[in-house]
Amino acid sequence: MTAWLLAAALAVAAGQAPADQTPAPATPPAATQDASAGPVRLEDVVVDHRRLEETVRDFVGEVGAPPRRRGLARWMDKVCVGAVNVRRDVGQAVVDRVSEVALDLGLEIGEPGCTANVVIVFAVESTALADAMVEENRRVFRLGVGGLDRGNPALRDFRTVDRPVRWWHVSVPVNSENGRIAVRLPGDVDAQGNPSAPIIPVFAASRLNSQIRDDLNKVMIVVDVDRLEGVNLAQLADYLAFISLAQVDPEGETAGWDTVLNLFDTPNAVAGLTEWDRAYLTSLYRVQGGPVFRINPGSQATVMANDMARRWRAQETAAEPAAD
Repeated sequence: MTAWLLAAALAVAAGQAPADQTPAPATPPAATQDASAGPVRLEDVVVDHRRLEETVRDFVGEVGAPPRRRGLARWMDKVCVGAVNVRRDVGQAVVDRVSEVALDLGLEIGEPGCTANVVIVFAVESTALADAMVEENRRVFRLGVGGLDRGNPALRDFRTVDRPVRWWHVSVPVNSENGRIAVRLPGDVDAQGNPSAPIIPVFAASRLNSQIRDDLNKVMIVVDVDRLEGVNLAQLADYLAFISLAQVDPEGETAGWDTVLNLFDTPNAVAGLTEWDRAYLTSLYRVQGGPVFRINPGSQATVMANDMARRWRAQETAAEPAAD
């Protein structure tokens, strides 16, 4: 692992480099043919004889990975994707695909040259790079405030567990009324230099709801180019899009669903984002709108699952032939 790569990754992660930073050569994903769709599809929900809501709720529970006692976060600010240490055309294809999926969800995309808040680093020695990134600038990954990330055990997993792709999400609670961060961050002081904390007038007091929402703030992804055998660029870009736009549990057991998250287990059965994935992302960005937000992760998952099931049933009804 070269020193310049570590410096480049940390600079982008810290918001000190533009998204169009000149990449260094690296081996691109294998240029294989598109994989055929796998056998585990939405239609199998009916065959399995489980209630649709229960099946969807299980999927939401396996996929989602918010910080402890916080709800699932989503992007509210512009999404700016940066890819480093990969051939320029490959990196641009990944950036374009992640941005395209974000646009489909109604998000805004940063202009060329924006400061990346989704940082995708391609590396040969990915574990060594991830460990060095955290060692050199731990504050980029853990801001020193609870509830912004998944904590030290998950960070240790990011540093040490060997995976084709590893990722780290940072989110912040934000006052939906004014868009300001709703917690005191290290170094926050008032005009007199005294430690200060935000004052939040409460207008939505409830055990389930709050005007405080959870916003994604930064996503750092490391891709191991030596472990992409059998995966083509389109598949990889869809996989990266999903984990860039949602807090995903790397330990989630998703083999029972037709999802892009199974890519590295069954690459020949995963063509890209599936109906499950699209429904999940759509519900994540749909059910949290308005001035009131879910603060109970279980309640939030239930609302998302119900929304996914309701839209699927509506689609099935619309597809049924009209009665004679």
